[in-house]
Amino acid sequence: MILYNLSQKTILTNNLKEAKSLPDKLLGLHKKTNPRSLLFKTRFGIHTFFLAKSIDVLVLNKKNKVSIAKTIQPNRIFIYNPCYSIVIELPAGTIRKSKIQKGDKLIIKKHTNKKH
Repeated sequence: MILYNLSQKTILTNNLKEAKSLPDKLLGLHKKTNPRSLLFKTRFGIHTFFLAKSIDVLVLNKKNKVSIAKTIQPNRIFIYNPCYSIVIELPAGTIRKSKIQKGDKLIIKKHTNKKH
């Protein structure tokens, strides 16, 4: 999937994967076959136990606007207001490089396979 910041007019990643399966949800970025950008639908928070590097985390509201943009260090627990249910994990530095701000509107689009 593509993650596009409509407010900043930038593509954040063109390799976003929704963690749907139990292994993807449990292992997240630990699973070597997963891309470096993951989308979770959860209300319980996330952790960075056993990750070697920091990650950037975006928490979105129901309108896909950024409510929280934060860098999380390894071996931490990150708990947020349970009214939010969409969390996106990105490589560390994405928030800074892309100038993501609270209130930015994000669009999540599936890749289209156009054959010519």
